[in-house]
Amino acid sequence: MTTALTSGIRISVQCQYESRFSNPEKKLFLFSYGIEIENKNAFPIQLMRRSWQIIDSSTKKRVVEGEGVIGEQPVIKSGESYAYRSSCDFTTDTGQMSGTYQMKNLTSEEIFEVIIPSFMLMVPHKLN
Repeated sequence: MTTALTSGIRISVQCQYESRFSNPEKKLFLFSYGIEIENKNAFPIQLMRRSWQIIDSSTKKRVVEGEGVIGEQPVIKSGESYAYRSSCDFTTDTGQMSGTYQMKNLTSEEIFEVIIPSFMLMVPHKLN
């Protein structure tokens, strides 16, 4: 698990290789990842936007930006958390993702960024 704390928001990431949806002969490697967002502040927040930087081992870079996550802009109260799962496909057996979430302090209306920690996505046989 990879974790980062920014502005009172803890982001934790766990990922796994999805062999049943991958096809290495056709250069398709699918990875899923679970993210937990914990609000350690005294105020409620709302996740407004996301921005991902995705790089595979051939150094091909993609940027994915948009509103919310998985079609939602969740509100996370003080002391609570929000979790979701998503996936990413690569043409290589190793990749890396990192990014930011744009959050809104629902008390002050202030917009601020939270770091999504960089994490590696790697097929299990690469670890040997």
